[in-house]
Amino acid sequence: MGVNFKDLIPRTPVKLEELSSKVIAIDAYNTIYQFLSIIRQPDGTPLKDSTGKITSHLSGLFYRTSNLVEMGLKPVYVFDGKSPELKATEVQRRRQIKAEAMINYAKAQAIGDKEKMRMYASVATTMKDYMVPESKQILDLMGLPWIQAPSEGEAQAAYLTKKGDADYCASQDYDSLLFGAPKLLRNVTISGRRKRGKTFIEVVPEIVELRKALGDCELSYEQLIDVGILIGTDFNPEGIEGIGPKTALKLIKQYSTLEAALPYIKNVSFPCEPQLIKQEFLNPKITNDYKLDWKGPNEQGIIDFMCSEKEFGEERIKKSIERMTAGSKKAKAKISLEKWFG
Repeated sequence: MGVNFKDLIPRTPVKLEELSSKVIAIDAYNTIYQFLSIIRQPDGTPLKDSTGKITSHLSGLFYRTSNLVEMGLKPVYVFDGKSPELKATEVQRRRQIKAEAMINYAKAQAIGDKEKMRMYASVATTMKDYMVPESKQILDLMGLPWIQAPSEGEAQAAYLTKKGDADYCASQDYDSLLFGAPKLLRNVTISGRRKRGKTFIEVVPEIVELRKALGDCELSYEQLIDVGILIGTDFNPEGIEGIGPKTALKLIKQYSTLEAALPYIKNVSFPCEPQLIKQEFLNPKITNDYKLDWKGPNEQGIIDFMCSEKEFGEERIKKSIERMTAGSKKAKAKISLEKWFG
């Protein structure tokens, strides 16, 4: 779900080409789910190989990431570890939504409604056991680093950005800000012309800066977390009934803290003490056990895996590898120039 800061937080459009040589810490699960949801046939069927195994995640991960590398960006994917116990309610809620979507997909299939089939199939997207290992395998073959987080991948990606090992934390969710990411980059892997219902829209990458967001909202970092808790986060997905983003902001600005505001709010209900939710953002489980090293792509290894094993077209794969190699050289040249003149 993620916290709903859309109407509160200022966003600045950016062209990805302008971020050449920048390190982008990408929330891997968030991104893979996007690929699984978007890369489908008109009737909602995902891409599959001849054995029936889904390959939509590999298609998105390889082609979209190769585009990023071609533009000179330096992606590092961060994978989720064990979900915090406080997230159990949200995990169950998502399972229920997917189960209901599967029932509705079957109904749409029975009457041959392909538009609804695709819509419900997208909602019902689930991660199979083999998808994460395969995703890590293709990243290794592409010469790109990845990190296994002990818990929330988004928290680990935010930590890399705070530490200075990454320039941006990339995710669709605003939770990265609650984890303290100085700069959030949205729409990285879904930018371009996308279908929304029966129309098409242009999805543009955008930057959200935590310092600017706090300044515009006239909040401290901890107050922003309080606003998020009132609206609803992955640790208390329902938030408080009747409290939207603007009302939550007004309450925290008026009473300074969540604890001070609660006596003046009706129908208050939390799955646990609010301070425990707050601590999930202030002190998430992270690791320093990682190494960021970008290498050239293993062309033959990629062809063996993607073409021979997963049945992707060899010509297109080879062209993407060539563009990746050129992009890597471009990024290295820019970094050398920056060091020379910096």
